[in-house]
Amino acid sequence: MAVDQRTRKSRLGNPTGGLSGPAIKPITLRLVWESSKAVQIPVVGLGGIETAADVLDYILMGATAVQVGTASFSDPRASERLADDVRMAFFDANLFAINELRGNFLPEIG
Repeated sequence: MAVDQRTRKSRLGNPTGGLSGPAIKPITLRLVWESSKAVQIPVVGLGGIETAADVLDYILMGATAVQVGTASFSDPRASERLADDVRMAFFDANLFAINELRGNFLPEIG
C-alpha cells in the first residue's frame, strides 16, 4: 500500500497493489529453480532484475529468458543496458554460451 496523507487516498489508484522489483527476487529465484526442475518447457525469470548479476542469477537457476519490469521505470533503456552488461559478464567469466550456466546451480546440502 501507499497512501497520500494530504488527500487521504491511495497513491496506487487501488487501495492495494502488488509487490515487485528487488523485494520479490529471492522468492522468484526459488520459483524459477523449482519450476525449471519440474517442467520441460522454457521458464522465464522475473522479479528484481536490475543488473547483469541479477540476469545471471536467473539463468543459473534455470531460466531460459528474463523479463525486465520495474527497472524500466527508472531507466527506459534498462533492457538494452542489461544485454550489453550480460555480454561483458560472460566475456569476463570466459563463458561462450548461455547453456554453460543455465540450470547449473549446485545447492549445498549439509
